[in-house]
Amino acid sequence: MTVHSGVTRIGLISDTHNLVRPEALQHLQGCDAIIHAGDICEQAVLDALTQIAPVTAVRGNNDTGAWARALPTHAVLTVQQVRILVVHDIAEVYDDLHGQGIHVVVTGHSHKPLIDERDGVLFVNPGSAGPRRFRLPVSAGLLSVEGARATATWHSLLE
Repeated sequence: MTVHSGVTRIGLISDTHNLVRPEALQHLQGCDAIIHAGDICEQAVLDALTQIAPVTAVRGNNDTGAWARALPTHAVLTVQQVRILVVHDIAEVYDDLHGQGIHVVVTGHSHKPLIDERDGVLFVNPGSAGPRRFRLPVSAGLLSVEGARATATWHSLLE
């Protein structure tokens, strides 16, 4: 993974539901890695994302078929000194995050962007980059990691 100025930039995307928006691809350009928090719906979505950066993806409740069975339901990755848990539905998050050494949790499923710190753990949901649902924004996120510090932002992809 390439690191620019000591900062690793990780693009966060979820709930694409087989829609790869040009705005999402533009948002992810220049990222060192990409996390997809599930509800991908077709392998072609991951193929498009891997053209930009290495992808860590988890299976969502709408991911079915042989290609999806190969995806884990939970993924843990370490970026610099930050340990990140990726899971589609927040209800599937481990009970003992501190015991597992988790610093950041990335989820999807709700389609609602969220950045919240709970008991020293950063919870991030980039929202949905796929088809608009109700009046929720179409969005994606960015996780910046420098040493043991992680910060997150989310961005609306459509006006």
